[in-house]
Amino acid sequence: MPTKVNYEDVDAVAGGLHFLRDELDCENLGVSVLECEPGWTGKPHDHAEDGQEEVYVCLEGGATVTVADEDVSMEPGDALRIDPDERRRIENGDAESTFVLAGAP
Repeated sequence: MPTKVNYEDVDAVAGGLHFLRDELDCENLGVSVLECEPGWTGKPHDHAEDGQEEVYVCLEGGATVTVADEDVSMEPGDALRIDPDERRRIENGDAESTFVLAGAP
């Protein structure tokens, strides 16, 4: 049976991160919607311990994603795949941005 949820109905953590995995009853795939305020900077992190690769899709706005030591500019429609062991951080630009983040081992 399909499971449906509106991300705006899921309480955000850290200001604008809506974790949908539990709400959608996903077994392996993590899905989140990230709403970034202008100038917002995320926490640098990796997923080496859990082996989760991620894909970031920019829906609105624009940001720079730093992967290892490389800055990747993201605009609406851009998708970026990141290896589990690569350290990553999102730094939002001057406008609000919205991303879909998906990850799985």
